[in-house]
Parts: sequence; C-alpha cells; structure tokens
Amino acid sequence: MLRIRLRRTGRKNQPFFQMVVTEKSAPPKGGRAKEKLGFLDPVNNKRSIDKERVRYWLSVGAQPSATVHNLLIEEGVIKGDKK
Repeated sequence: MLRIRLRRTGRKNQPFFQMVVTEKSAPPKGGRAKEKLGFLDPVNNKRSIDKERVRYWLSVGAQPSATVHNLLIEEGVIKGDKK
C-alpha cells in the first residue's frame, strides 16, 4: 500500500521535511521513496507541493498520512475536514 508522508531530513534542531510517496512498510527515515512531491521547512515557514503529482498519486490509490492530509487541505489540493 502506498503512502504519501513526510520524511525528516536536516540537522539536529533544524528540521526539514520532504513529502514523498513510499510503501507503508518502508522505514520513515531511510526508506526508498518512489517520488518526491515537495518539501516543508518549519524553521523558515516555507513549503512547496507539486499539486498535480499529488492528485495523480491520490487517484492511483495512495493514502496520505494525517499530517500530509491536513497540509493538502490547507494548500487546497483536496477538500474535507482535517484529521
């Protein structure tokens, strides 16, 4: 089963997250990703999401994690209630 989730990168006390499509059973930090869909930088309050590719992966059957689901609602990619 495919998941769209955040993968933490960056240094200690300087988090940086990549939004990736990966298998649900893959480890959260080191698992091989099928595709990078964007990033989230909470330190500098920057984010970028490839909305078209996210919509494609959702149409194929990938399920977003709760945090990614809330981010996609904020960005206007999907509609619904936050989790």
